[in-house]
Amino acid sequence: MKFSKVEPAYTSKEGCRLVWTGDNEDDSDIVILNKNELDSLVELLKRDVSGTIHLEDLSSSIMVNSDVTQFILQNHPQLEANTFDLQKKVLEFAKIPHQPLYVHISSKEFYPSVWIRKEETENQAKFSPKKTSTPPSLLQIILSTKPEKTKDKPLETDVFRIFSSRRSTRKFDKKKIEDWKIDKILAAADTAPTAGNFQGLKIFYVKNKNTKEALVEAANKQPYVNAPLVLVFCMDSSRVKLKFPQEILEKFSLQDATLAAAYSQIAASGLGLSSIWIGMFDEKKVQTILGTELRPTSILCIGYPDKKRPPKSRRKLKELIEVIE
Repeated sequence: MKFSKVEPAYTSKEGCRLVWTGDNEDDSDIVILNKNELDSLVELLKRDVSGTIHLEDLSSSIMVNSDVTQFILQNHPQLEANTFDLQKKVLEFAKIPHQPLYVHISSKEFYPSVWIRKEETENQAKFSPKKTSTPPSLLQIILSTKPEKTKDKPLETDVFRIFSSRRSTRKFDKKKIEDWKIDKILAAADTAPTAGNFQGLKIFYVKNKNTKEALVEAANKQPYVNAPLVLVFCMDSSRVKLKFPQEILEKFSLQDATLAAAYSQIAASGLGLSSIWIGMFDEKKVQTILGTELRPTSILCIGYPDKKRPPKSRRKLKELIEVIE
């Protein structure tokens, strides 16, 4: 995997997505940074200093070193990026002018080392290695860099605990959902398995108040459809480029949309949010409200619960499963 680019966040102008690509076009990885994390990364790269940034789950971190920046992610393989390449692309994304320091001073086991940075361009600046003394101020900055702290509650990352604690909520608090959490929910939908990786679905992220109220009417007047975050998942079989009859392509598209909604729901639960899955609605009315001919499959309503409730009891597993030997 090689770090390739910096992209905007899914839903807002704040934060970003860092993208890695592999040899296969389907082989990619993404790290999503919220505004505070991006600002912290920009600050380190702008000042050409080493440091550690703790991400919002309090278990993952970014370690910025002079040559390689490591992304140590919980329950995920470690990612790396050439710091010079990362610095160039992140600062360009943040629209911050920067003059690269080709003779770079860094710390290694608390002893300064000097090396020559090389930019891979035709007009590459040429330098020859040389001994140099370390400016005390720079070394002091390097050695005194401390991890960023956050007061946020750690996120739940044990997927089995999320499964066991999740429950539907029909009454939400009015608290606004943070943009970075919405980004992660949509990113989860983006990672859901799809037929042939064609992603035969479309998600309508409804922010308009009047549209939400109209969806309440279309969904049998269920009031909780007017939630802080409303996502409508629709089939889009035209995206599924497989040589099968149309009814099979529509079946694939229905499964794609359903899986994406399920991934979003689980992600929301892991972020400390609650949700309610709406499956009863007038499809034609929803299509008219959204201005689309795509067939809706579900409406996912998400927000902070008015109060925390324990999960409901379920039927016994032996009653649910039939073993065929």
